[in-house]
Amino acid sequence: EIAAAVAWARDLVNLGPADCTPARLADAARAAAREAGLACEVQGPRQLEALKMGMFLGVSRGSAEPPRLVKLSWLPKGAAARRPPVVLVGKALTFDSGGLSLKPADSMPTMHTDMAGAAAVVAAMKVIAQLRPPFPVHGVFGACENMPGGRAYKPSDVLRAFDGQTVEVMNTDAEGRLVLGDVLAWAAKTLKPAAMVDVATLTGACMVALGMTTAGLLGPDGPVVDAVAAAAHAAGEEAWRLPLTD
Repeated sequence: EIAAAVAWARDLVNLGPADCTPARLADAARAAAREAGLACEVQGPRQLEALKMGMFLGVSRGSAEPPRLVKLSWLPKGAAARRPPVVLVGKALTFDSGGLSLKPADSMPTMHTDMAGAAAVVAAMKVIAQLRPPFPVHGVFGACENMPGGRAYKPSDVLRAFDGQTVEVMNTDAEGRLVLGDVLAWAAKTLKPAAMVDVATLTGACMVALGMTTAGLLGPDGPVVDAVAAAAHAAGEEAWRLPLTD
């Protein structure tokens, strides 16, 4: 089951950006949920406007492809369904051109893989449906493209986040933290998780620090970050803890 889920995620990551748009990524998640017996909820631009996800909408504005907010849910039977859930969040930029802060041409051909975090989360949810843990688990992602269109957000724009904070944009290629900021804040407020784990191709700076095969792990001291590190080690995934300072 795990190997099949890993292969499924890799196939999704390897699709070209025309074949894996935000809508198609949401459809793939919906199909995976149906097959695994998971609940699935997909929200579009109108719902994101109502939720006031200004950072997520800001990033997606330059693209002709509409964004999607997707939630997959495993709920056990009985009283266990009321336990605080574990929430998995994935980055889901189906193509990242850098926006108006355009990436160099040589950096762009791999940017259809900027949704690998979301693919990993959906694949994990497929396995979780088989494992049937005695507590709820939700997999969440916000899918969009970061493109330099006529409506694209601009360096020096000020965006209002889901939680009401305002953020000044200095570089439109720092888009992942904007989308994830809104999605994480929304998940924290609506799902009230016991633990939340975010998986993202967030920044090339991590590869500068740790190389091409080691993931950076950041989190506050405690059992959650320790458990993630232990799980990575058990799975043969190279992960190295980075400092999370004020």
